[in-house]
Amino acid sequence: MIDISCIPNDTPLKIIIGAGSQSWENWVPTQGEDLNLLKEQDWSQSFQDRRIDSLLCEHVWEHLTIDEALEAAERCFRYLRPGGYLRCAVPDGFFPDPEYQKMSQVGGPGPIDHPAADHKTLHTYKTFVPIFEKAGFIVDLLEYCDERGRFHYNQWDHKEGPIYRSLLLDHRNKDGKIEFVSLIIDAQKPLS
Repeated sequence: MIDISCIPNDTPLKIIIGAGSQSWENWVPTQGEDLNLLKEQDWSQSFQDRRIDSLLCEHVWEHLTIDEALEAAERCFRYLRPGGYLRCAVPDGFFPDPEYQKMSQVGGPGPIDHPAADHKTLHTYKTFVPIFEKAGFIVDLLEYCDERGRFHYNQWDHKEGPIYRSLLLDHRNKDGKIEFVSLIIDAQKPLS
């Protein structure tokens, strides 16, 4: 459970799910032990009748099975206000770099203590987008690779939800070379 009582009702409620070490201005960072995507009680106790304006989630959904991913998407949909959005990023199964794919693979690249050891799904835009559409969202692809490994970028404002592992923010992308990006979507809850 997280405490949002210090955030006035007239202030946009912006939550980072699984923040890790991320800390962005005007965003409330949470960890899995505070706000678990799969525990309804965490959400109902944290938000009660208040609805969230924006959710940000970077490299968390790959730790869920497809069924868990849908459950988590449906929960986010339920707690967002109409017009609110979830910006979500995962490793991209079509990114054409063997080392990236090794790091991102289901089960991780090696030892049990590696951060990717509990990866349950490696998504592509073809598997990721339908999860959120099924939950009721309108989905906009922001960054992704297609089946041929070509990278696609649709202009988006990082001030509305920064994703570090993205084309513009990741320090590894420099001198015109793309070294590390994510599959990034905006999933918006319709106004009605």
